[in-house]
Amino acid sequence: MSIKPSFFAELQRRHVSKVGAMYAVAGWLLVQVATQVFPFFEVSNAAVRWVVIAVIAGFPVALVLAWIFDLTPQGLVRTADVPASGESPATQKQRRGMDRRLNYLLGSLLLLSLGYLVLDHTLLRRATSGDGNDGSIAVLPLANTSGDPANEYFSDGLSEELIAVLAKIPHLKLIGRSSSFQFKNQSVDSRSIGEKLGVANLLEGSVRRQGERVRIVAELIRAADGRELWSETYDRELKDVFAVQSEIAAAVADQLKLHLLGDVGAPRAASTTQNLEAHNALLQGDFHFARLTPEDSHKAIEYYDEAIRLDPGYALAYARLSIAWRFLAASYLEGAEVDEGYAHARRAAEQALTLAPDLAQGHEALGGLRLTPDLDFAAAETELRRAVELAPALAGARQVLAYVLAAQGRYAEAEAAFRRAIELDPLLVVTQVNLARMLVALGRLDEAEALLSHTIAQQPTAFHQYVHLVTIDLLRHDVAAAARDAEREHPGFWLDFERALVKQAQGDPHAAAAALQDFIAKHQDTGAFQIAELYALRKEPDKVFEWLDRSLQVHDSGLTQLVTMPFVDAYKSDPRFIALCRKLKIDPAVLAELP
Repeated sequence: MSIKPSFFAELQRRHVSKVGAMYAVAGWLLVQVATQVFPFFEVSNAAVRWVVIAVIAGFPVALVLAWIFDLTPQGLVRTADVPASGESPATQKQRRGMDRRLNYLLGSLLLLSLGYLVLDHTLLRRATSGDGNDGSIAVLPLANTSGDPANEYFSDGLSEELIAVLAKIPHLKLIGRSSSFQFKNQSVDSRSIGEKLGVANLLEGSVRRQGERVRIVAELIRAADGRELWSETYDRELKDVFAVQSEIAAAVADQLKLHLLGDVGAPRAASTTQNLEAHNALLQGDFHFARLTPEDSHKAIEYYDEAIRLDPGYALAYARLSIAWRFLAASYLEGAEVDEGYAHARRAAEQALTLAPDLAQGHEALGGLRLTPDLDFAAAETELRRAVELAPALAGARQVLAYVLAAQGRYAEAEAAFRRAIELDPLLVVTQVNLARMLVALGRLDEAEALLSHTIAQQPTAFHQYVHLVTIDLLRHDVAAAARDAEREHPGFWLDFERALVKQAQGDPHAAAAALQDFIAKHQDTGAFQIAELYALRKEPDKVFEWLDRSLQVHDSGLTQLVTMPFVDAYKSDPRFIALCRKLKIDPAVLAELP
């Protein structure tokens, strides 16, 4: 008798095939119930995963049990003890030999199943415990539980202070304020927040201010499952609130050392104020500046000025004031207001560093000024690298550093710096817009468009984002799309520029010339670089370099985009272009490698 038919006969006799079929049906139904019902009751995906794992691992176990045992009228007995009527001695001997071989086979399957279960459990524990990414944290806005909305900035202030202190810890991945504050007043589970921000841990809590006392609750939790790693409650008099901020930051650093990073050392205290009203004014300024509109930038400057009036020694307020003035001058101001804005920014940056020479934000502010209006890329890089050294998790300084590198044509370094800044502050719009600008220069239009669509969805009123979409449309020769995207821009300089760009590509020479002259009449004092771009689109090189020379004379901030301006590709080998790059101290060897 051959082994093969005996094997199937033995499976049938022992009911293994029947048990296998029944188990497969029951397991499939169980998995369907778990995947469909668990999410409805907001049960974690880990529970669904365990159900699937248990069903898979249990299948060979069920087969082994069906092979070994059989259900008889006398109860559950070993299958080997079940009589086999009509078997000859030779058949029984053959069956016993096959039994041993199949026992070995099924035993191996059982061991493999158990091994898979143990391995999967180990990997799951490692994934949920955050191994490999433990040195990462986001400080969520502490909840204001005092019942008084006027105390909102007080609770935000403690969150800001924690971010500022933790930013000084080396090797710690800390998400920036603009990203973590996106989750303020939102009911989002910790796992989703951790996934969106790319961190393994969250610091959250609450602030209750009652009269002259304050109670602060801080919790360090694991993002994957919301498990609490550490918590503490602080009851203090309001006059001690700044000491409490430093105390909580130091305690959190100790817990990071204990649970996450190993020996990290104690962070240095953030540059702050003992004046509560000045502190609140700074926070309100931050709230408005994060919106990146001209109106909110002016409002932020008012609050920073108020913070300085209340505490003339407040170094951080001077640094923030400088950054706001420079952004406003470089992006929105026109005429004599530009020089005035830069002058305000320079005085504030110098005062910040006089008060606190090691203040990272002070070096960030000065680095920005070395970029614009100074156009001294090397000096800007030095200041910004110092800022990053002082506060490795400071995303703002990293993104400006990336911009400086891109301005010199050092695209690979710039992209790495942009990506790192985005990693530290994933929802900071200005970083993503500037990266998209560089991607356009590299010809990676699809990537740039996707990034811009993302930032516009996040913050449609921020910055001048639509001009880059218009540029992409024109590079694709889609003039109709360019016209549509231009009309999405907010009124002012950038809308005028985008409309003029579109007119140059619409095929009506008279309308194009009229739009160009209209833009020159309105913006020649502050838009020299953009006028050069318009002439580049018109393929008039002499006019291009005439206006680029004028840009250099007035230190137009647009010159930071000289090597990333897509419409001048045809002129990058022109001696006048190379000469201009030399004046800006851009290495000509780099130009040869530009796309």
